[in-house]
Amino acid sequence: MKHSQLTTLFSICMFGLLLSPKVSAQIQNAEVLNAPIDISKDFQNYLNTFYFADELTGFDPATGKGTIKYLRYNYKTRQAFNNMMMKPDVEKANEFPTTEYEDSPLLPFQIQFVSDRTIRIKTTSGPQFHPEKESLMLIDGVAPNHPELWKYSKIEGGHKYTSKHGVVEILSKPWHVKIYDEKGKLLTSTLHDSDFKNTYTPTLPFSYVRRNSDYSRSMGAAFSLEPDEKIFGCGESFTQFNKRGQKVVLWTDDANGIQNETMYKPVPFYMSSRGYGVFMHHSTPITVDFGRYYASANEMYIGDDEADLFFFIGEPKDILDQYTDLTGKAAMPPLWSFGFWMSRITYFSEKEGRDVARDLRKYKIPTDVIHFDTGWFDVDWRNNYEFAKSRFPDAQKMMSDLKEDGFQVCLWQLPYFTPKNTLFNEIMDKNLAVRDRKGNLPYEDAVLDFSNPETVTWYQGKLKKLFDQGVSVFKVDFGEAAPPEGIYHSGRTGFYEHNLYPLRYNKAVAEITQKEKGYTLIWARSTWAGSQRYPLHWGGDAETTNGAMSAELRGGLSLGLSGFSFWSHDVGGFATKSPENLYRRWTPFGMFTSHVRSHGEPPREPWLYSKDFLEGFRKADNMRYELMPYIYAQAKESSQKGLPMMRALFVEYPNDPGAWLVDNEYLFGSSILVAPLFEEVTERDVYLPAGTWIDYQTKKVYEGGWHKIKAGEVPIVVLVKDGTALPHIGLAQSTKDMDWSKLTLKVYASDKTTSATAKVFLPNGDAVQEITVTKKGNNVEVAPNALSTKTTFKTEWIK
Repeated sequence: MKHSQLTTLFSICMFGLLLSPKVSAQIQNAEVLNAPIDISKDFQNYLNTFYFADELTGFDPATGKGTIKYLRYNYKTRQAFNNMMMKPDVEKANEFPTTEYEDSPLLPFQIQFVSDRTIRIKTTSGPQFHPEKESLMLIDGVAPNHPELWKYSKIEGGHKYTSKHGVVEILSKPWHVKIYDEKGKLLTSTLHDSDFKNTYTPTLPFSYVRRNSDYSRSMGAAFSLEPDEKIFGCGESFTQFNKRGQKVVLWTDDANGIQNETMYKPVPFYMSSRGYGVFMHHSTPITVDFGRYYASANEMYIGDDEADLFFFIGEPKDILDQYTDLTGKAAMPPLWSFGFWMSRITYFSEKEGRDVARDLRKYKIPTDVIHFDTGWFDVDWRNNYEFAKSRFPDAQKMMSDLKEDGFQVCLWQLPYFTPKNTLFNEIMDKNLAVRDRKGNLPYEDAVLDFSNPETVTWYQGKLKKLFDQGVSVFKVDFGEAAPPEGIYHSGRTGFYEHNLYPLRYNKAVAEITQKEKGYTLIWARSTWAGSQRYPLHWGGDAETTNGAMSAELRGGLSLGLSGFSFWSHDVGGFATKSPENLYRRWTPFGMFTSHVRSHGEPPREPWLYSKDFLEGFRKADNMRYELMPYIYAQAKESSQKGLPMMRALFVEYPNDPGAWLVDNEYLFGSSILVAPLFEEVTERDVYLPAGTWIDYQTKKVYEGGWHKIKAGEVPIVVLVKDGTALPHIGLAQSTKDMDWSKLTLKVYASDKTTSATAKVFLPNGDAVQEITVTKKGNNVEVAPNALSTKTTFKTEWIK
């Protein structure tokens, strides 16, 4: 074949791909519309000017305020042995007149103490003429300051603050802020240019960049990384669990799958295995280089012209508690939300909804929610908050009838409105959409501007009408494409508003839900810091592969380490029909997460697969529903303490070095360890923290360490911590029909264990109660407890 023929064939193929309805995803890293903004590139551009933090030139210990002197640098190049080297070098001022501008500016620095574990460090690269009075990311809008919790002392060369949990040293020249734990171990420190004198690698210290293109500035907060230090968090990240050695771009993005580096749910928070966490209190794009370029340097490249950083000292539970005290803890969702959610793309009619409800009960698949996705409007995807009358002749009665049978209804919607949408003109006439610099639309679609209170009122009014008809919860889809160049009602551009958009969006839906229904519940895809206040969020558009199933777990664990108590994902994957063997293994994994939904390309309904699959699905679902008292109590405790329901092993076992290395198993609550099967196998290697563990299905007993464990009848490995009394309830087809007056405590105990504890939280209860079960000879006794007048406890001692 000739070259010209090959070229023509390639062009035809590419044209066909572009026309294919299946090829609709954004190519990442291609500088196309809404591609993630990587701020680190500005810190590598030799055309820009850099200012290195050099010395503390003034400081008031009583207020924690001072000034830092910054020295000016530029990259200089030098050819050496056929390589072009580039390294920062001192640079003189280039402004004119020379009398009017600072060569080495003195700029504000401040340290505050939020609690005895939480330190706030603020620096700016220039005057702040329009400071934000309240932050949407903080639970109270502003962070408290409690300097009385830290004792000040003057030390040689600087200043020192001490609390019962840590020490902060501020050294004057070279300027450093060093953070220690209560035992004196250095946790992390700012990096000064002098810290890199022993390397040829050109690495930036704590600094800021001034772009030559527009004179805008961004901070580069550089901190030390120690050998063997591991980093976790940053939101729902699907890459390797430990972020050490990675560069993470924090920009809310339609990730188009879950096996790439972009994120639906970035969160500017991470924690270290050394005993500290960091919250970057910004909504601008942020890139963090966790030792990827230079192994001992953690470079936080912040798009903002100031750096506002919170440091939390302690073990993972302490860190999460402190972080969520600051940014908010998750509201407790209603009981029915913990039941199974049945969905697909999509149920198009009232008849389909009633048919699937009938079959769920017919095949005895316990279920609490039926979700209608993109097809409940007149035109699929054209969201106008109106049921299609031709296909939903009486949606209100449908929802009323479904509720009688124990089904709540969830509806899909999104905040983008195409020009053909019947609401488009109204949105534009009322000025409810994000505008561009000319006052037109940045896109062809109208994107609701949730920074405008009038937009929120209009939008919530649309949802209220549907709540009045009987809707129970809304799917808060998309939210990742707020225009970066848009002008928002807040007065800020999308550079500051893009990442805040999911938080505003989540908040708007959650608050009208709470007002109209009495509970806080959404089903959302996108987030930012603070979104954890508005549960819950699911894991996006997963591929239907083993790799995607594994990636979902890493993403869920990472989000849980970012302050989110509740999380779900599409059981079986999303993008294509789920292969039966994959769906079979994925189902119990879904059943052992805080919330569970089957959703994606049809078929999704278990009776549309084989008889064996249907029976297996039912067993996994039954297992969840019988465990509902355990799930509900763990959910309540997690929401109170800022803990994830699905948690990394090291959250409960921070002193176990092995627990920090495992990313393919997890703890479901505090007492159940879950190891899904990510391949078509019947057994797998499982790491158990120190202690005794009992298989939930086979009752076999294991001690801490590595074991090859066979899955039980339900294809998953589930183990219970020795000394746990797991509360169970009689099987019902929905949570509506559960009898909470009769619970069974199944005691998982080794031969040497004679007592066990259960955590129980009743619907409409006041607090989680701990119930003690003791074995005395052949008798088992339940200690007197606060629930004895409300519930009877039957006991089973599992051998």
